[in-house]
Amino acid sequence: MALTRPIQTMPGFVSEALDAAGLRGAYDARPDYQRNDYLGWINKAKREATQHKRLAQMLEELREGDTYMDMPWGSGGARRPG
Repeated sequence: MALTRPIQTMPGFVSEALDAAGLRGAYDARPDYQRNDYLGWINKAKREATQHKRLAQMLEELREGDTYMDMPWGSGGARRPG
C-alpha cells in the first residue's frame, strides 16, 4: 500500500537511538505508515525537548510492542480491542 502522506526523513538522533536501544528490528517490522507517522510526529516538534520526549515514547512503544501512538496495536498491524 502506498503512503498518501509525505514521506518523512529519519533524523540522525532517531537512528542512533534506535540502534543504541536495540530496537531497529522492532521499528523496521512496523508498517510503513507507522514508521512514517512516528518520524513526522518527531520532526514536527519545534523544541528539541519535545522531539526527545516523543522519541522516548516511540522507543517505549516499540519495546512493549503492543502500542502505536498511544493506541492499542497488535502483531501484524491488527488493532486490539481497547
